[in-house]
Amino acid sequence: MRLKFRPVDGSFYDLFSEAASHLVVGAGLLAEMLSDGNDREAVAQQMREAEHAADETTHAIIRRVNSTFVTPFDREDIYSLASGLDDVMDMMDEAVDLVLLYDVTKLPAETSEQVEVLQRCAELTATAMPGLQSMSSLDDYWIEINRLENAGDRSYRRILANLFNGDYDALEVIKLKDVVESLEGAIDAFERVANILEQIAVKES
Repeated sequence: MRLKFRPVDGSFYDLFSEAASHLVVGAGLLAEMLSDGNDREAVAQQMREAEHAADETTHAIIRRVNSTFVTPFDREDIYSLASGLDDVMDMMDEAVDLVLLYDVTKLPAETSEQVEVLQRCAELTATAMPGLQSMSSLDDYWIEINRLENAGDRSYRRILANLFNGDYDALEVIKLKDVVESLEGAIDAFERVANILEQIAVKES
């Protein structure tokens, strides 16, 4: 039987929980950006601030890794998880930015399904992150994230089919496709985070 010694350093777990909490904020701002009647300039500015805060947390994790002799789990896994969480925020920020830059006024109805998936993924990730410390009770998390990612894929395919059904002009198709692909990218990034957590749990069990 192989025994492992890991230090009890709560700072890493706190930082990962903090990183996941930024995703909840980002998903909420994304939903606000894609709803009607909002000040999109103001929402986009809030998203930039949230993305900056997420970057700061990512940098804090990296600094912590570089200054800690023995980490709670493998360094490469810490880097991967920090990067994965950061990628989610970047994709959501990209979607918000594109809506503003392209002056998108109307999105396909199915887009709301993608946003709901993203919000649910963010909530689940934030709830699951404290489980890193005990490496327990995470199975339901990554199973549900996988289910949500599959639902997001189905919505994505329906949206693409509708975009190319002739109801939109060519320029509008290009704009909407970019936004929808950013949403899909964010959902995929959530699944990558879940996969990383699963790999860490397996290695540390």
